[in-house]
Amino acid sequence: MQITIEFPDTLPPQLIPPPLHLSRRILELLIADQYRQGHLSAAQVRQYLGFSSRWQTYEFLKTEQAYIPYHQDTLEQDSQTLNQVLGTP
Repeated sequence: MQITIEFPDTLPPQLIPPPLHLSRRILELLIADQYRQGHLSAAQVRQYLGFSSRWQTYEFLKTEQAYIPYHQDTLEQDSQTLNQVLGTP
């Protein structure tokens, strides 16, 4: 897929990134956003961006402030499970 981006003529040339860097950055932003929304897993992020390790993926997600989704109901369920395993009320 190709997308055309038009920059205003008044924008100084030094502010316009090289096409290869711009293409990669847009891909990163799109993937981070899809992860935030719960449409992609960390494994998919790793695959699509070509990262060599899980830790590289997590570092990217941290930099993009796309944190692992963890909701209140999941926390409560995990807490109950932990209490059952440990035998605590």
